[in-house]
Amino acid sequence: MSTRRRAREVALQVLYQFDLNPAAAAVDPLQFLQARLRQPGLIRFAEALIAGVTSERERIDQMLDERSEHWRVSRMAATDRAVLRLAIFELACSETPGPVIVDEAIELARRYGAAGSPAFVSGILGRCFADRDQLQARLDEETSADGCAASP
Repeated sequence: MSTRRRAREVALQVLYQFDLNPAAAAVDPLQFLQARLRQPGLIRFAEALIAGVTSERERIDQMLDERSEHWRVSRMAATDRAVLRLAIFELACSETPGPVIVDEAIELARRYGAAGSPAFVSGILGRCFADRDQLQARLDEETSADGCAASP
């Protein structure tokens, strides 16, 4: 498993916990990240993903709603929702190649989601990848002057 994949996996676990237990979002996940990642660069990467998804969650959910036919974000499986939020933030706010982000998200969905999760995530991210420039511009214009301030 690549090291960045492991950082994404740990970030996904934190985001999933925040989604299901909003009170957990008040707790700093640093100790959890340090125990699981141990490398400062990976910890920073996971922290940036978590901070970015957390701060942009409403906008990300709106983008998801626009691109997921017949599915509201609130009705998606919690795991799929966390994977999609993570991937959309990374598509909009990082220099990581889009196909890598989509592949990583599909692998996370395969590992943590239900049997249909990889196809579901792939379908929605296919639409998001096609709109990557629009996603980037939208988060940039709606956030602080720094754009994606918490970008990985």
